[in-house]
Amino acid sequence: MLRGLDISDMLIIDRLELSFQPGLNVLTGETGAGKSILLDSLGFVLGWRGRADLVRQGAAQGEVTAWFDLPDGHPAHAVLEEAGLPGGDELILRRINTSEGRKTAWVNDRRCSGDVLRQLSDTLVELHGQHDDRGLLNPRGHRLILDSFAGLEAAITKCRAAWAEKGKAAKALAVAEAAMAAIRDEEEFLRHAVAELDALSPEPGEEATLDVRRRTMQGAEKIRSDVIRAHEILGQQGAEAALSDALRWLDGAAEQAEGALEAPMASLSRALVELDDAMGGITAAIDGLSFDPTELEDTEERLFAIRALARKHDVLPDDLAGFAGTLRDKLAALDAGDADLAALRQQCEAAEARYASAAAGLTEARRRAAKELDKAVSAELAPLKMERAVFETQISEDTPGPEGADAVAFTVATNPGAPSGPLNKIASGGELSRFLLALKVCLTKGQTGLTMIFDEIDRGVGGATADAVGRRLAALASEGQVLVVTHSPQVAALGAHHWRVEKQVSGGMTTSTVTPLPTPDRVDEIARMLSGDTITEEARGAARALLAG
Repeated sequence: MLRGLDISDMLIIDRLELSFQPGLNVLTGETGAGKSILLDSLGFVLGWRGRADLVRQGAAQGEVTAWFDLPDGHPAHAVLEEAGLPGGDELILRRINTSEGRKTAWVNDRRCSGDVLRQLSDTLVELHGQHDDRGLLNPRGHRLILDSFAGLEAAITKCRAAWAEKGKAAKALAVAEAAMAAIRDEEEFLRHAVAELDALSPEPGEEATLDVRRRTMQGAEKIRSDVIRAHEILGQQGAEAALSDALRWLDGAAEQAEGALEAPMASLSRALVELDDAMGGITAAIDGLSFDPTELEDTEERLFAIRALARKHDVLPDDLAGFAGTLRDKLAALDAGDADLAALRQQCEAAEARYASAAAGLTEARRRAAKELDKAVSAELAPLKMERAVFETQISEDTPGPEGADAVAFTVATNPGAPSGPLNKIASGGELSRFLLALKVCLTKGQTGLTMIFDEIDRGVGGATADAVGRRLAALASEGQVLVVTHSPQVAALGAHHWRVEKQVSGGMTTSTVTPLPTPDRVDEIARMLSGDTITEEARGAARALLAG
């Protein structure tokens, strides 16, 4: 609820501080006195897009501050939390506009953007008037209005979830179909490559092992003959035989040598043992250097085949086994693809059916709510002297979306037999004001704490119709707060709080002031509205009668 407005150096306002109350607040004054400037200033601090030349001539900057009561559970709290701004039970908005056009805004003394101000304003204030394109006159918002009237939040949440599930299922199917198409394009290659890899069946590390074995066999051909010659020289026909003969000869002479040959004979015995070990190693080496000539050919053939296949698929030889597994997985996916696609299509169809059911439920609920709204608006039009007018909520098929597949439009026919059409194109200014008021009365039942502003919504009506408009505004204000800019004495007389807007000229400068009116002053103001500049006692009497009500 708006509790106050402080304006400095805006247009023709020098300094102005207003305190508003719950109930019906009326602002009156002559044409051009500055009533619209108050709304321009309020719109400025709320972040609305309006006129650019707001700063008072000669001033460096203009400033507007507005403060609101913010009870627990008010939707503005969510906006503040999302924006990282401080909350509380009071909300203070302040915005400055320099003479160069630079704008700066604060929320509870914390800098913020104009976009945050506009988000907050959507939860704080509703503006209605003959040229209001933010609310009831905007056809794009009619479905939201009907949904709010019908209390369809839960059904809409269900429909949004079904829409999201439907989109997720469709995306999964599209991805699977694209992947399947890509695999099918390379199916022939996959089957040939897997068969080729399976036939070779390379193992990780095999290429290095084959390379070592190949080089070993290639080297063996060159050194085996030398090793065999060494074996022959050291064998029984060579060094070993000579050492054995020498040891036998020394042994025969040892008795007569009186111990002189014992050390040489011991050395020869050790030499024979070492020679035997050497012969064993050489024999093992000869065995190791022995190979089937075809083994080298087989080794080279497999080594070259592995390397060629690695080059062909642009992978390392050790990665061939893993690459083969990847290709097998693709083939397995291809072979199982039809079944997987069938399952995904079933999931899509099921999601489509759930969305269609949720959307159809919304459509049915909206059609029921449309009849209730039409009936409620018609009941409100009668007291507003429009009992012959027809209000109809039309529901037509629209492109499916998260909130269903319905387009909603409010249409009117102002006279029996006249064609119906869009609300903002068929009704005249006065009729449009009353349609808007009737709609608002129906849409706000049960809501509390609203701040609604009506800008000359009573223009074009008078007498009993103006009185009916005023009583509807008072009824709206009984559960919240209504600010009305009005030229109608009947409406002004029904206000719980009354301000007069006046324009003054002093020292060659024009300024606008706003004065709260006690009851005696209200009599004169309403009398002026009835009779013009010259206030007569008859006009005062009529004003007192209106105030007595």
